[in-house]
Amino acid sequence: MPAALLGAACTLLLAGCAATPPAANAPDANVHRTDSHATPPRDARAARSAEAPRLTGQAAHRDGDDLLTAGLGLTGLQQATPPPFADPEAPTAAELRRRAVWSSWRGIADLRPEGGYGVVYGSAATVPGREFHALATVPGAKHPHRLMVQVPDGFDAGRRCVVVTASSGSRGIYGAIAVAGAWGLPKGCAVAYTDKGAGSDYFDLDAGQGIAVDGRVAAPDDPAAAFDPGAGVPTTGIAFKHAHSQDNPEADWGRHVRQAAEFALATLETAMPQGAPYTFDNTRIIAVGISNGGGAVLRAAEDGDWLDAVVAGEPSIHIDAPGARALYDYTTEAALLMPCALADLDALPTSPLSTVATAMRAPRCAALRAEGVIEGDDTAAQARSAHARLRDAGWTEAALRAAALSVDFDLFRAVAATYASAYGRYPAGAHPCGMSFSAQHPDFSPRPATAAECAAWWSDASGIPPGAGVGVIDPALAAPDLTGPGLQCLRALWTGDSADAQRVRAGVAAVASAPPRAGLPVLVVHGRDDGLIPFAFTSAPYVVASRAAGRDVRLWEVRNAQHFDGFLALPDYAARYVPLLPYVYAALDRVDAYLDGGALPSDAVIETRPGGHLDAAALAVPGT
Repeated sequence: MPAALLGAACTLLLAGCAATPPAANAPDANVHRTDSHATPPRDARAARSAEAPRLTGQAAHRDGDDLLTAGLGLTGLQQATPPPFADPEAPTAAELRRRAVWSSWRGIADLRPEGGYGVVYGSAATVPGREFHALATVPGAKHPHRLMVQVPDGFDAGRRCVVVTASSGSRGIYGAIAVAGAWGLPKGCAVAYTDKGAGSDYFDLDAGQGIAVDGRVAAPDDPAAAFDPGAGVPTTGIAFKHAHSQDNPEADWGRHVRQAAEFALATLETAMPQGAPYTFDNTRIIAVGISNGGGAVLRAAEDGDWLDAVVAGEPSIHIDAPGARALYDYTTEAALLMPCALADLDALPTSPLSTVATAMRAPRCAALRAEGVIEGDDTAAQARSAHARLRDAGWTEAALRAAALSVDFDLFRAVAATYASAYGRYPAGAHPCGMSFSAQHPDFSPRPATAAECAAWWSDASGIPPGAGVGVIDPALAAPDLTGPGLQCLRALWTGDSADAQRVRAGVAAVASAPPRAGLPVLVVHGRDDGLIPFAFTSAPYVVASRAAGRDVRLWEVRNAQHFDGFLALPDYAARYVPLLPYVYAALDRVDAYLDGGALPSDAVIETRPGGHLDAAALAVPGT
């Protein structure tokens, strides 16, 4: 459906809803934006990436509510406990949205008062406006993904812009609000989001019910459920979109990002018709994302003739180049070897879970020695051997130290279990290592989820268990090395030659990236200490390969920055690391200024000063 028809359809669906008058002096729709680095004109109405999204709702957010913080403000976001539900078993859509916004901010940003958010960098300003939601599909996909567009009342019609983004990890539709929303909304830009086919639309197989488009639990067999795994699946446990859609959504992440931008243009025609048409030619489009959201915007950049600039923070990206490694490869390696290897590193960061993780080191070392994976006659020697294996595979000492917390949280195993299912396009109940997902008893055995657990999934879950009352059910779980046998199976899907291994590796091959389009300004920002998405396996080879292809990709390497700004709430991490978000915001500022006629930022290795109260001198942001 052409954008004009989509805009008309949106107008009909929204008829009778209050609309904010557009800003005065809307620009002539036929006048291209006046920047010094404009690319050749692009026809926004040609070659749509997929059929038009299905609008599922819109609402105004003003008067104690807003687009950026759901009325919580910085003080509310800083609270350690989530906004409560009046009825934990039946929260309202407004309560779910507020809590989803809180959860998304808390999972991404360092909001400690001493961390300087909202004072030294960033914004949690009150931004009134309207929010539009839709479900969309791409050709060949079995299931839809979510889209959202936020249009601030202060949309700058004289300098029309859209910031398009993708949630990081497997997060829901608000997953990038602290990244793209916090930068774009206070500047008067519309912000377009996609959950990129992942998200927290869990499906309770025991009860036969999913999540409705407004976040509430849908009744059994309700066609309005945002994700339904279909027939022929188990009748117990939990299914979720990233693992069980059978779509390998990562292969389409670039299309999801473009579709979000297209939805934004159509939404602007509905929300501010006096300025129509809104096209890729007369509206500035900047893409930004972090982690695999950063990977998603780099995938969009491959054929990004519709984009004006891209900023990718700590991107999960794999390109065919020396040193590059696929996510599934290094994640399964880390999950298997790191619990043993970390016993050989001194002065590791600590977390509340470290005591438990430390107790598992000796059994893992012994099991790896018995399998012939490492050498050594005692735990110390075995740990040295595992440590050496990781160093030889390209892991830096800085990445290993920062990865300790991901080991403590069992994050590598969680990623491997989900991605094995996604890459192999397996339905629920058909995991190649027999794993499944469910609420759990204290002994890790499955149980039905409670009504309160189900009600909170959409707002609280990260989109990838464990978390929000859902865990990984591993039939191979056994003492003394509890998770070792299951991890050996997951690793064999990369190193082995079984039919399942070939199927998973085919899915990995389908997500390989290419350089961005020629002439597109791209700025990559990555922490040198990243232990989840190591710089040496991702950004470094991506930039080298892109430049070898003649692309002008710039790189900021940030010292003392690891992957999770939210982990700086732990004192040991706060003493060792600085947040990455300030540099992502600064990169957006620089490319925006470049599009206005300034210079494209140079490469930089950014020295930082962790510890204590964060100030501008500690950050050392380029150009300030």
